[in-house]
Amino acid sequence: MCPHTAKIHLYTLYTYPENWRAFKAQIAAQYSGARLKIASTSPAFTFGQTNRSPAFLSNFPLGKVPAYQGDDGFCLFESNAIAHFLSNDALRGSTPQDSAQVLQWVSLADSEIIPPASAWVFPTLGIMQFNKQATEQAKEEVKRVLAILNQHLNTHTFLVGERVSLADITVVCSLLWLYKQVLEPAFRQPYPNVTRWFLTCVNQPQFKAVLGEVKLCEKMAQFDAKKFAEMQPKKEAPAKKEKEKKKEEKKATPAEEEMDECEAALASEPKTKDPFAHLPKSSFVMDEFKRKYSNEDTLTVALPYFWDHFDREGFSIWYAEYRFPEELTMSFMSCNLITGMFQRLDKLRKNAFASSILFGANNDSCISGIWVFRGQELAFTLSEDWQIDYESYTWRKLDVDSEECKTMVKEYLTWEGEFKHVGKPFNQGKIFK
Repeated sequence: MCPHTAKIHLYTLYTYPENWRAFKAQIAAQYSGARLKIASTSPAFTFGQTNRSPAFLSNFPLGKVPAYQGDDGFCLFESNAIAHFLSNDALRGSTPQDSAQVLQWVSLADSEIIPPASAWVFPTLGIMQFNKQATEQAKEEVKRVLAILNQHLNTHTFLVGERVSLADITVVCSLLWLYKQVLEPAFRQPYPNVTRWFLTCVNQPQFKAVLGEVKLCEKMAQFDAKKFAEMQPKKEAPAKKEKEKKKEEKKATPAEEEMDECEAALASEPKTKDPFAHLPKSSFVMDEFKRKYSNEDTLTVALPYFWDHFDREGFSIWYAEYRFPEELTMSFMSCNLITGMFQRLDKLRKNAFASSILFGANNDSCISGIWVFRGQELAFTLSEDWQIDYESYTWRKLDVDSEECKTMVKEYLTWEGEFKHVGKPFNQGKIFK
């Protein structure tokens, strides 16, 4: 339990300005009464510099923010852990049942809201390239989770119990950019209970003290190609770089500032050695195939392109099957397994592609997929960061010239076919690209 009564403690939260992940901890502290010092500006904290220093990394090895440090030296990273620590029992859930429900909604925010919200909102902020298929899929996923929330809030004022909990704080912060950027009146109209609850929360004094006035979106923001181009790093001649070095140190570019307000932490993580650096250059351009797959017809354009350009020496194709189908229960929870694995493999995207499918129905399902990797070995062994989930699957390298491989690639990429090796009907699929 966070000791707020026996002694007055001072807690420091390192973050960049307007970080929605940090808002969770800040709002929790407003409710619990924890004295929280926000270190988000120079000299206390400079994003991209302070969080890369040896002193900071000794306490927070990932170099990410928000990061928490108490006056007793106790340190925490990961925003949900920090918010939990700074909460009181009322926020965490006063009974085992309430606590479990709080954790349920916090987990839902991470797995079901943040991924589609990022895919939809980030292009409108100019920090991610627009992809029509990904955006449309994100919209459908947002609709699905809003429908779940709307049904629950039809008979509940708040997510857990009769007052604000950490569940409300977390889910509100996860929805914040959606409501501010893209959830225009027509889009949010089918979900009145969610909007009622959202407005109730953001108008609580404790929320307002952190968020200020939250203005709901009036018109859905769209991708701005010009803004995106402006935010891309520009290549300069070495002499000019040296000349401008001092200016850059004094003042961040508008692009950097814009990214800081959203998700700059992702782009500024400590750099690591490329696990694929030892491999020779390949003629197969994975990004080009992904563009074909995302924007053009799979059967008539993307698949022919794949086989016409596939580099058999530089890439390999694998069949993966989840080892514990007896543990799969509700379909949405099974899909969370897939989504969670994809999220943890984010840095592998440049050198991999996958289609993972859930077959069957609730309490009678299985998961399998086709993976394309750079190189001839399983990519997961190249980095410890990629090894969390892969042992839960059996892996079989396919003969790229076999009919079995060609059939599997076709069926898994189109999500259509007999799937004779499975024996269960298609339920839903997820693409890693």
